[in-house]
Amino acid sequence: MPAVSSARPRARGPTPPRPIRLRHPLPASDTDMLDRVFSPVSLGRLKLDHRIVMGSMHLNREDDPRALAAFYGERAAAGAGLIVTGGAAVNRAGAGGPNYLLINEPEAAARVSPMLDAVHGAGGRLALQLFHAGRYARESTYGLRPAAPSEVYSDFSRALPRALTPGQIEDTLADFAAGAAAGRTLGFDAVEIMGSEGYLINQFASPLTNLRQDRWGGDPHRRQAFPLAVLQAVRDAVGPGYPVIYRTSGADFVAGSSSREESAALAVALAREGADAVNIGIGWHESGVPSVQGLVPHGRWMEVAGGIRTALTAAGVPVPVIGSNRINSLELAERALAAGHADLVSMARPFLADPAIVDKTRRGESNLVNTCIACNEACIDRSLGAEPVSCLVNPRAGRETEFPLPLRPPRRRGGAPVRVAVVGAGPAGMQAAATVAQAGYPVDLYEQDSSIGGQFRLAGKVPGKADFLQTIRYFTHELARLGVRVLTGTAPEAAHLARYAHVLLATGVRPRTVRLPGTGLLPVLDYRQAFADPARLGRQVVIIGAGGIAVDLSRLLADTVAAGGTAGGSRDVTIMRRGSRIGHGIGPSTRWAVLQEIRTAGVRTLAGTTPLEVTPLGLRVRNADGTTAVLPADAVVLAAGQIPHNPLQFQLDALGIPCTVIGGALDASGLNAVRAFEQGLAAGTTVARLLEPARTGGRTPA
Repeated sequence: MPAVSSARPRARGPTPPRPIRLRHPLPASDTDMLDRVFSPVSLGRLKLDHRIVMGSMHLNREDDPRALAAFYGERAAAGAGLIVTGGAAVNRAGAGGPNYLLINEPEAAARVSPMLDAVHGAGGRLALQLFHAGRYARESTYGLRPAAPSEVYSDFSRALPRALTPGQIEDTLADFAAGAAAGRTLGFDAVEIMGSEGYLINQFASPLTNLRQDRWGGDPHRRQAFPLAVLQAVRDAVGPGYPVIYRTSGADFVAGSSSREESAALAVALAREGADAVNIGIGWHESGVPSVQGLVPHGRWMEVAGGIRTALTAAGVPVPVIGSNRINSLELAERALAAGHADLVSMARPFLADPAIVDKTRRGESNLVNTCIACNEACIDRSLGAEPVSCLVNPRAGRETEFPLPLRPPRRRGGAPVRVAVVGAGPAGMQAAATVAQAGYPVDLYEQDSSIGGQFRLAGKVPGKADFLQTIRYFTHELARLGVRVLTGTAPEAAHLARYAHVLLATGVRPRTVRLPGTGLLPVLDYRQAFADPARLGRQVVIIGAGGIAVDLSRLLADTVAAGGTAGGSRDVTIMRRGSRIGHGIGPSTRWAVLQEIRTAGVRTLAGTTPLEVTPLGLRVRNADGTTAVLPADAVVLAAGQIPHNPLQFQLDALGIPCTVIGGALDASGLNAVRAFEQGLAAGTTVARLLEPARTGGRTPA
């Protein structure tokens, strides 16, 4: 995903102070009507009827024109307006990986024509992002050493790049120009120059990566030379009037890089030299300051775009400013516009979560918007490798050709209703129920707890993960819209399920039991019990396990006052595991930020540590060096893995009742929500197709 920074804290030297624990809410909007969002705006000659831009996302599907056409076309048809493509590399040295579009090579036209036709046929607009990774490229892609302004090692790509010669710089400028000309010829409505997030153009602008002493570097003015030369080359190639957007960095968040003042000065220079809009990026891949993770408060970085907008106005070049990062609803976008932080708002991942976010909100159906939860697991994490990008809460994203809409098959011709049961309303069950119901089948969804959501209800309690509750809100309303009968507080027996044509078992997982000598000397709870009432655990808590659930629980406990404590009182929380990796299973774009967060909150993390026994004073453990110690504890929590909970399958099989097991009930090893939602979609689709003969006049189950 070239348009977001994400990956790891790689800065050399000390990082800037971390602002993420500061709450920076956007001011309340003075209207609930989204008047600003749905007001027209122009970028040069490009006229748009609303102010939401679908930001650039590298999908790792750029070699599949049909998939790209379906992905972009569906979003354009649902009101996306202006869409910016994933980065199109202007040459092979600039590719971010093997699946990047190479806009100046012969096959580019065949790859982009279907998506252009799809977007334009749906009434949308498509901007081509011109991209060069610079020192973030990888030699393994095309056997080319990464190119950069200077030989400054990159921890992100693990490479020492070659410094571009003056002649190679001119060649690169020509490549940007050729890419822009190709974009216009092919029919793109605009181009966006990628000049932020630590890629090549941003590297030329930064004193950290540009050590040159020639016309291309040496002081802040000369470090502007390459970004401005790219703009001039592109403008010359596309001619006057053709819209050119420039994505430029508002804050690098890397020690020794450009100051905020230098970033603002570059934005002003770009506006003066003909950029029709500036799109403000935040952070580098090497930054130690999170910018897109869920623990970053909504709209936290919009004030950076606001600072650029102020600088442009003061300089007398008030071109439109596009703000971005951690805006996941049009209501938040309205507040950002009302605060004067931006003229347009770029939202990328929210269009993965819900292609129709614009149209649903315009219709007053915000409760039916499937909200991006900023988990990064199926999007940014995958974009950093080669796996096709999708979305945890919307597994259809990027797979529209595999799971085409509408799902609803032909109407049934006579016979009794063909009903389907789904048992368990966690991620897999909610998705399966919605998928089967979209295909037109009556669905009963059973959940033994008092509400749907499964372990998303636990995640939603964790600081920085409240958006997980938005997924439950979405499915609550979407299942009702689809006519799904939700039966909470109900655990059906096998005989009761005999009346269904098919049963999907999504009964989830249970915490793995760890047998400890001395249990009873102190409270020993599983993670579900701890999440249910964190205050009762006392001031000193030891958590056995250090995967995602344990890390989440430690964050919750560190922010929760123990029973009998006082507000603001500290809590002593320790997480431990036998293995060497704390936070195992958390995605690469999030793990470092979360570990940084819990350690800042005072959570102690112990690797290579084995629990031995519970004592009246705490938990006795064996350390990595073989020594033993007692970790003081008022309570011990077990978060050392999960096992499938599947009490119905054998009974259903014995009764001859067709059933499919999905999610954690099928396999808890390496379980994550991405897999659960994907299995819910796949199994729901398969069941709907299997039942079609019965529905359209064939065998009708009892």
